[in-house]
Amino acid sequence: MPSPIEFWFDFSSPYSYLASEQIEEIAARHGRTVAFKPTLLGVIFKTTGGVPLTELVPPKSRYFVLDFERSARFAGVPFRQPSEFPIPTVNAARSLLWLQQHDAAMALRFLHAAFRAYFAHDRNIGEPGVLGALAAEIGADPVALARGAQEPATKDRLKALVDESIARGVFGAPTIFVDGEMFWGHDRLPQVERWLATGPF
Repeated sequence: MPSPIEFWFDFSSPYSYLASEQIEEIAARHGRTVAFKPTLLGVIFKTTGGVPLTELVPPKSRYFVLDFERSARFAGVPFRQPSEFPIPTVNAARSLLWLQQHDAAMALRFLHAAFRAYFAHDRNIGEPGVLGALAAEIGADPVALARGAQEPATKDRLKALVDESIARGVFGAPTIFVDGEMFWGHDRLPQVERWLATGPF
């Protein structure tokens, strides 16, 4: 069976959000599944010297704000620039990891609900109350999820994934690996699909 597509992301990445709305359909067309792997761009940036796109020099930062919205329109994905950006996403990432260990279908619902809450509805998923509300909305137990996100094993799992992402050269999000080949950015999805269809090109 073909290996899963690895989808490395941060919940505060708008381009990760856009790609997350498309990657499963692409994978299904080629008989693949998607392994969603959260990382933390804040930690990566400290290692690489990177900064959030909106904190680049003004011409670039203004461009990216416009590009977020235009890219979403092009993809047909609802988007609204969050009033607070970027935000800490460690608890959202831990919540996803805990759900992945207990209910894969619920974890996938949480992933999409969290992305859409932040980038379509301007709900700050860095706030525990918002995460609790999202849990209830997808049918998860908010108390169990909050506790699970703080379990040492969950924290260790996220730390291991962040370390792995850095070791493998991830410098931004989304980063997608297909059979070991690395693609960065949602605008590389056509290349991802070509690779899936034909192999190396």
